[in-house]
Amino acid sequence: MKVGIVMGSDSDFPVVKDAIDVLRKFNIEVEARVLSAHRTPYDAIEYAKTAYDRGIRDIIGAAGKAAHLPGVLAGVSTLPVIGLPIKSSTMDGMDSLLSIVQMPSGVPVASVAINGAKNAGLLAVQMLSTGNEDLHRQFVAYKEEMAAAVRAKDQKIQDMY
Repeated sequence: MKVGIVMGSDSDFPVVKDAIDVLRKFNIEVEARVLSAHRTPYDAIEYAKTAYDRGIRDIIGAAGKAAHLPGVLAGVSTLPVIGLPIKSSTMDGMDSLLSIVQMPSGVPVASVAINGAKNAGLLAVQMLSTGNEDLHRQFVAYKEEMAAAVRAKDQKIQDMY
């Protein structure tokens, strides 16, 4: 199992790293690339068109400003694409978010919050877990650990009063 992560610029990497960390926590192989929808469009298209044959099952497309990269990837691939809007402009990432979620009918791109790389990674894991029992069990355990941590915090607050 492998997830492709494509970022429009290497300056996106500090944000994207959180998605890579999540995927590695679940022992999912990551193929990370810097490809631009505008500066290297043919490379981005070739990447998306050949991703399935390389074992990739989800693609996370991270981009700022106009953020066309996830849409370009989704336009030529049959794989699920998760758009990760990057806060990189004077519009605080809203331009990126809107570019990603306003896809035309027939070319869906899922989206997470601006700079929401952790959720992008988790969504990729969740998608992959629907067809993999071991990964599904790991994801269930993750959710249970998260709930246990919140319950512990709740108990700590209750014990204070």
